[in-house]
Amino acid sequence: MAPDSLPPPRVRKLFGTDGIRGVANRAPMDAGTALRLGQAAGRYFNRGAHRHRVVIGKDTRLSGYMLEPALTAGFIGAGMDVVLVGPLPTPAIALLTRSLRADLGVMISASHNPHEDNGIKLFGPDGLKLSDEQEAEIEALMAGDLSSALVPPARLGRASRMEDAPGRYIEAAKASFPRGLTLEGLRVVVDCAHGAAYKVAPTVLWELGAEVVSLGVQPDGFNINRGVGSTSPQQLAELVRERRADLGIALDGDADRLVLVDETGSVVDGDQILALIADSWAREGRLRGGAVVATVMSNMGLERFLKARGLALHRTPVGDRYVGERMREIGANLGGEQSGHMIMSDFGTTGDGLVAALQVLAVLVEERRPASEACRRFAPLPQQLVNIRYAGASPLKDAGVQALIARETAALGEAGRVLIRASGTEPVIRVMVEAEDQARLDAALDRLCGAIRACAAGDGAAGEGGAA
Repeated sequence: MAPDSLPPPRVRKLFGTDGIRGVANRAPMDAGTALRLGQAAGRYFNRGAHRHRVVIGKDTRLSGYMLEPALTAGFIGAGMDVVLVGPLPTPAIALLTRSLRADLGVMISASHNPHEDNGIKLFGPDGLKLSDEQEAEIEALMAGDLSSALVPPARLGRASRMEDAPGRYIEAAKASFPRGLTLEGLRVVVDCAHGAAYKVAPTVLWELGAEVVSLGVQPDGFNINRGVGSTSPQQLAELVRERRADLGIALDGDADRLVLVDETGSVVDGDQILALIADSWAREGRLRGGAVVATVMSNMGLERFLKARGLALHRTPVGDRYVGERMREIGANLGGEQSGHMIMSDFGTTGDGLVAALQVLAVLVEERRPASEACRRFAPLPQQLVNIRYAGASPLKDAGVQALIARETAALGEAGRVLIRASGTEPVIRVMVEAEDQARLDAALDRLCGAIRACAAGDGAAGEGGAA
């Protein structure tokens, strides 16, 4: 499906592409907003006469200790019992929401962002992220009078802490690894980004038999994602080479995505991980629907690789929520993003970096090949992404910029792609160009970025359809 035929994500004021996110202790990531969110979401999910329950997890940011009690107070005031599980990966919260038959799950995390930021993700009773429509309804409740959401004193909820929550997720993650296989003989470096998986990820790998070298497992409330994790794999690559490890695993702050590092220290992105898992599952007859779901950001090399094997690639807007929705629509059980979100519906309802890494390790064990070979399933086309910050009106509203985008897209034809979109969380235009030839890519990217920058600067160059 061509990128320009994809429906744009529906816009909401408070919720973005992955929940609510912002600078900690500033609206909307302040205690007051969290309190109102708890009250509104509690009101929205308070249906029926049963005792209502919400599961709340978080990563290791200091600000989580501010947002967690505020959310708890809101939910209790709306008549919901609260189960606190402490620092755990996002997929663990989705899992526990279903396992405990809770009405709602909440993850407090800003994923790969620095500690200054935080975020709140909501899961429904099915363990799936809420739809745009559900988030819009909760936003509407938050904007109105919430007095009707507050229950009488006799109906107030209660809070409790679930001590065995990590163990439940550990066993679920291990169960995704094929029976009869072991990681004995493999040396694995795991970088937990000083985040939510700092205890559970090394434990899972060790219990499956691997020799584990841990990195990013000393959170202090401020060091999450700082020089470590899936967005900063350099330290992991150095440690893999130094310890002569077979594979390096880099998770992000809430462990719902990953990148890998092979034994040479080279980084393996989400597209290659998708290709490896899809190829393995298809040969074993486990890939449902003969298709994989990815976003518009995934490399054309992945699409060509799958097509050569009789498999289809379905593209969605950026965001693992949209990947999951399309998977359910077409009956697929594998989808993901180039950035490392991997959704495997046989094992969970949302992205799970650790479980995805276990699928890759299973292939390494079965094929008895080094990661540098097994994880290079296709040659990616040259692709480059540039972020352009702007103030005022979006440059994408300019007719000249739109005309130039159309011309560059037509000029590349089947030999490349142009994808230009506005960020859902900040005033940034993301310009991506992909082409078989690096020179053509560079020329197209220069023209597009020049026009967008000129429009953002307000000098009128882009309004004439020209490029800097």
